[in-house]
Amino acid sequence: MGEEDSEPKRSRGLCGWFLALLVLGAIAAAIAVAVKVKMDHHHSAPKLGPVPGPPGPVVKMYGDALTLAMQFFQVQQSGKLVNNTISWRGDSALQDGREAQIDLSKGMYDAGDHMKFGFPMAFTATVLSWAILEYGDQMQTVNQLNPAQDSLKWITDYLINAHSSADVLYIQVGDPLVDHKCWDRPEDMTEERPLTQVNTSSPGSDVAGETAAAMAAASLVFKSINSTYSSLLLEHAQELFTFADGYRGLYSESIPEVQAYYNSTSYGDDLLWAASWLYFATGNQSYFDYVTGKNGVAFANWGNPSWFTWDNKLAGTQVLLSRVSFFGGQGSSNSRNLQNYMKTAEAVMCGLLPKSPTATSSRTDSGLIWISEWNSMQYPVASALLALIYSDYMLTSQTASFSCNGDSFGPSDLRNFAISQADYVLGNNPMNLSYLVGYGDQYPQCVHHRGASIPANATTGCVNGFVWLNSTAPNPNVAFGGLLGGPFLNETFIDSRNNSMQLEPTTYNSALIVGLLSGLVTTSSVVQSFT
Repeated sequence: MGEEDSEPKRSRGLCGWFLALLVLGAIAAAIAVAVKVKMDHHHSAPKLGPVPGPPGPVVKMYGDALTLAMQFFQVQQSGKLVNNTISWRGDSALQDGREAQIDLSKGMYDAGDHMKFGFPMAFTATVLSWAILEYGDQMQTVNQLNPAQDSLKWITDYLINAHSSADVLYIQVGDPLVDHKCWDRPEDMTEERPLTQVNTSSPGSDVAGETAAAMAAASLVFKSINSTYSSLLLEHAQELFTFADGYRGLYSESIPEVQAYYNSTSYGDDLLWAASWLYFATGNQSYFDYVTGKNGVAFANWGNPSWFTWDNKLAGTQVLLSRVSFFGGQGSSNSRNLQNYMKTAEAVMCGLLPKSPTATSSRTDSGLIWISEWNSMQYPVASALLALIYSDYMLTSQTASFSCNGDSFGPSDLRNFAISQADYVLGNNPMNLSYLVGYGDQYPQCVHHRGASIPANATTGCVNGFVWLNSTAPNPNVAFGGLLGGPFLNETFIDSRNNSMQLEPTTYNSALIVGLLSGLVTTSSVVQSFT
């Protein structure tokens, strides 16, 4: 029996050892994985490179894309065109403003239609100004600084005329209901172009505040180029801010018809945004006190990160004011509320970084920030622009890191995030499709844009032009540089001209992508002072 029993016992013993080894191995593997996860999660402390000097070598991909993106501003220009390089565009809307005996022929059409909406147009001017102020030297490396300044002035010339007296601002040219019943080229339109205004009895602190921000920011752009024009812009900015702050109200409550297009959900963000830009433009302490005092307490929503859009300027304001924390500012060093702006800006950044403990889940499987099926691209591009600017503030001030719930991140993490969003736009996505019209080998052909969809030599009235909207043929004209609405959450995209949700480019999208590409076109830093 003993001999017979010995073999099974040995087998059982070996089996036990084997199981023990398996368990130990599994534990070791689990520890290794846990350590790796922990190391991945708590990635090594950010390393800070030297402060970038003058722009370095151009990254061709971003340089080409920036040159293209800048062209869409010309595509969208209204009025008597100057140095026009878009072969299928000509003079249009030369009588705009006539009923009020003011010249509103300039400015830019909002998107694929012929409306001039003042709220997003002013946002376009503010963001474009910001991009020029931070990245003008980078723009210059690919000869895009002058075009950017020219496009900005085309809008601010319009905004100056739209602010016809201290407490009157014209905020819309055209009737969207009438305009959208037509499908025609802007050069040929014959429909009525009524004007809409805000004033003391129909206030619009949001649109007046954003317009004040645009003029204050633009005054900084033109300060060293055309001091007289810069002073005029600043005068308008201050007067508009006084009106916006003194007669408080939402323009979309004063004028309910605008709710279907650019409905404003708040005005406090616009007042803070405007006061911040006026602080930088004037150096006047009262504007700093405005944003850090009771109005900051009332409107800034500190500690709650938000998305930067034409309707919500809080994240932009937080990043802009963090300049003062990074680089210093007169009378500002001890402001506790200034730190609240910066902490909230950091919370915005933490939400964007994919490896952050507080990373937003609002993104596609490929990592594109995704918030809304309508014009989905505005959110990732705006987020990437803010991340890039903040990254460069950190580099320029030699700030090595910030914390997201105990994990440290640095400027390179933010820049890499910005690059990931820009690259997605330019074709690094599941569709292998460029959402910047004209860039790369594969981009949508049926852009929802009247002028692009109708041959330049076609004769159409208001209604019979719809044959071009409904055509399945590619657009006869390329809306060069337009940033399209973008993909759905599942990263699909339908190239059909009627699909305005995905196929319509907007002028304010262009300001955002121009800013982003300008910061990526070469090694970037930012100026420590705008003045």
